[in-house]
Amino acid sequence: MFRNLFRAIFTVVGGIAGYGIAILLRYIIIQTNIVSAKDWTNLQEVALASACVIIFTVLFFLLAPLLNRKSKKVTDNIESDLKSVSTNEILGGTAGLVIGLFIAFLISNVYNYIRIPYLPLALTVVTYFVLGYLGVVIATRKGRDIVNMIARESRSVRNPQEPRRRRRSKGGVEATPKIMDTSVIIDGRIYDIMKTGFIEGVTVIPDFVLVELRHIADSSDSLKRKRGRRGLDVLNKIQDEFGVDIYDTAGEKSLKEIPEVDVKLLKLAQIMNGKVVTNDFNLNKVAGINGVPVLNINELANNLKPVVLPGENMNLFLVKEGKENNQAVAYLDDGTMVVVEDGRRYISKNIDVTVTSVLQTAAGRMIFGRPAARQNGGR
Repeated sequence: MFRNLFRAIFTVVGGIAGYGIAILLRYIIIQTNIVSAKDWTNLQEVALASACVIIFTVLFFLLAPLLNRKSKKVTDNIESDLKSVSTNEILGGTAGLVIGLFIAFLISNVYNYIRIPYLPLALTVVTYFVLGYLGVVIATRKGRDIVNMIARESRSVRNPQEPRRRRRSKGGVEATPKIMDTSVIIDGRIYDIMKTGFIEGVTVIPDFVLVELRHIADSSDSLKRKRGRRGLDVLNKIQDEFGVDIYDTAGEKSLKEIPEVDVKLLKLAQIMNGKVVTNDFNLNKVAGINGVPVLNINELANNLKPVVLPGENMNLFLVKEGKENNQAVAYLDDGTMVVVEDGRRYISKNIDVTVTSVLQTAAGRMIFGRPAARQNGGR
């Protein structure tokens, strides 16, 4: 029903367009003296109009199905794009368009002093188009940053004793955004590093990292679930003390077709011109290949005093067998692996372990130990 109605309306529009073309042709013929106005008869006018109306009516009738399919495809694409655009972006884009057109109006008044024919009109059209487009683009892509900057400045006015939320370095230069991945949040050491003030600039958590963190916290595996909840606790502490920007990637079309979280993270770092904060060894290598700067927590820890020293005792829960004979494996809260020699008999038990050595590499920290003396004495 709709197709037939659309075709009928489009055909009528074709007939009207044909009649308009006939009037234009009559004017051209008379102006070029092909036929003088005195010699132009009503019969010729009717014949020309009828021919143009018939030709354009048939043409529009045949083109109606094609145009209907194309318009439906365009409508579907527009609808799909609008679904991925948030209400804030629509309002921001509208506000940016209004501001851009207002600035174009002020600038276009200067063109009235130009005496060259048609040039003021052309410059006015170009100015309105360019500034309207820039207003929409800047408002949608940078609107979140502008709002966050205003909110940050208002917070600093209300609470001047809050220097760690500043996004500029002490020299006044805009600091590079720091984009955190899941592993560094679960690790937890990033919170201690931020307390020291070594990390400057915007702290960014992409929405897909939050989703991955929530999935880990909801995992059926008790170890993964514990690590995920630890990561959420660390993130809440960072949010409360330093502030975190949750980056909504719904408007980034280049990220939609990327299924892997790590690849998305690197692509986002390129878009934001930021640095990835991680302790994932493989992500560090891939980032180097793609030219994305990385702050690796493990590389930092590799040059610092280990958290656990040989000779110290820890109470651990042994979860599984190790690779070598009679070994058992336990994990710290941050996921660090502890290999316990002669600990196989204590699997699924909490025991005291004496640290024998600590191995720190770019891939992470590994701790080696043995059951403490009181366990050995009770054999």
